[in-house]
Amino acid sequence: MRLTFLALALLAVGAHADEVDGPTPCDNVENDQQSLECSAYNRKTSEAEMSASYADLIDRINGQIPKGSALSEDFKARLKTAQDLWAKSRDADCTLYTVNSAKGTRAYDIAQNDCVAQKSDERSEFLQSVGLE
Repeated sequence: MRLTFLALALLAVGAHADEVDGPTPCDNVENDQQSLECSAYNRKTSEAEMSASYADLIDRINGQIPKGSALSEDFKARLKTAQDLWAKSRDADCTLYTVNSAKGTRAYDIAQNDCVAQKSDERSEFLQSVGLE
């Protein structure tokens, strides 16, 4: 199980490697504590990227649909609803993903961080792909 977490952490690092200048907590991961720090870093980075993708979509809506129009407001309301439902689905999926780990353990925290990072990366890609036409 430990190797699985380490492998997931290292895979997640690859997803963010192009965006990082300088050392990260994911450089030279050799033990459980470093794996936890790496997974927390990946989670934070992925969530920030997803938030930026969400904000970018709002900016695209405002730039392409007259601001304050019924269509613009409807689009933003649907986006907010979808985002809220996505967050609930992410939480449910990550609860399932961590079923084999006891809450409060390092293994649980790593698995939770890895799951949230993966789901946030997927959501970020989806938000970037939403077309307004």
